[in-house]
Amino acid sequence: MIRGYQAEFEDKSTSRDCEGQLEDETPWTRSVIARIRQERAVLLVALLTALIALAAGANKWAVLGLLTVMVATALWHAPPVVREERQEPVPEVVDISRSRLGEVSATLAALDIPVMVLSGDASLLYQNRAAEKAFGEAAIGAHISARLRSPGILDMIGETIATNAPNQIEHSERLPSERVYIVRSAPVELDGQQPTDERFFLLSFRDISEVRRIDRMRSDFVANASHELRTPLASLRGFIETIQGPARNDAKAQERFLGIMLDQTTRMSRLVDDLLSLSRLELKSHIAPDEKVDLVPLLGHVRDSLVPLANDVGVEIALHLPEGKAEVLGDRDELVQVFENLMENACKYGQEGKTVDVFLKNVSGEPVEVTVVDKGPGIPAEHVPRLTERFYRVSIEDSRSKKGTGLGLAIVKHILTRHRARLIVKSEVGKGTSFTVRF
Repeated sequence: MIRGYQAEFEDKSTSRDCEGQLEDETPWTRSVIARIRQERAVLLVALLTALIALAAGANKWAVLGLLTVMVATALWHAPPVVREERQEPVPEVVDISRSRLGEVSATLAALDIPVMVLSGDASLLYQNRAAEKAFGEAAIGAHISARLRSPGILDMIGETIATNAPNQIEHSERLPSERVYIVRSAPVELDGQQPTDERFFLLSFRDISEVRRIDRMRSDFVANASHELRTPLASLRGFIETIQGPARNDAKAQERFLGIMLDQTTRMSRLVDDLLSLSRLELKSHIAPDEKVDLVPLLGHVRDSLVPLANDVGVEIALHLPEGKAEVLGDRDELVQVFENLMENACKYGQEGKTVDVFLKNVSGEPVEVTVVDKGPGIPAEHVPRLTERFYRVSIEDSRSKKGTGLGLAIVKHILTRHRARLIVKSEVGKGTSFTVRF
């Protein structure tokens, strides 16, 4: 009988069946049964004590009463049972690789260079704002060849996917504007990534258009400067050899040749001075001047210094100045150089109009402006954007005949950049040209 009770309390299968039956009982019944199960060791001891007392001849009612008291005491003082609800396992449906890719994408969105994320089959998974701005919106999930049609880039991407090694090439585009990129493809290595996880690849575009443009400008500048210096030097050498040889005893030829040599030397000296001016301006272009300069007397000084040149070409320089002062922050000598260049060009290239007008506008609450207007033949529209390039000339013969170096407007642009000012050019063929300096 004792073994039967022990078997009943210790049988695990029976206990599991009881747990299943408890689901259909009331909370009070479940609590009592749970307490009995929890205190089964104490209850077993009480039952054994009662059986021993009965075997010794004790009164059965006294033994029953004692057993009842022991059971009630054990159940009453037993700690409350806290049932743990069984939780069914929830299948993991989150793709770890995709989740982490989202974190990476949030970082890529802040970059200012175009970046795309590709899958293992070269499908586009993500592109940041810079990529959308540079190449337009693309359909997510589409193959990269639907957006980029360069064979070089596609071959590079295919090689990176096949070898899992980074690659890069130089890629240029001509439409809608000329751009040059260093395009790099590389695998994305995520921490804790398993061999079976989906692979991702990063495609980045580093814009080097400005670097290439500066390199081209530098090489063009060296070539043009060499050419401009070579021409007067060749003339000087030729005339010197002539004076030493065939014209050794020809006084009239020597006088004519010496005059030409002086002109060529002066031209070369102006060119060297302009080159030095450009170098000085580039060194201090980041330092804005902080002195106050009154433009009213400054423009009068520039006009007076150019009166001999204006008289030689038959042009009158007319100033239109407001009353009072017109002060700006600037370097006086550099501003004199700016307006000397603009007025001198207007006199030389607009001499057909016979008049050069200079307007100074100083209205409260508006930028100070100086406009130099000529009534010459004007400049074709295709040349206007390039006027401030070094050694750029609308007409090479016309420029050289007027003793220009091709650097005047480049110097003007650099000075105004340092003064945080703008140069605005408006021209119409047959009606003249205006150059406006807006501070």
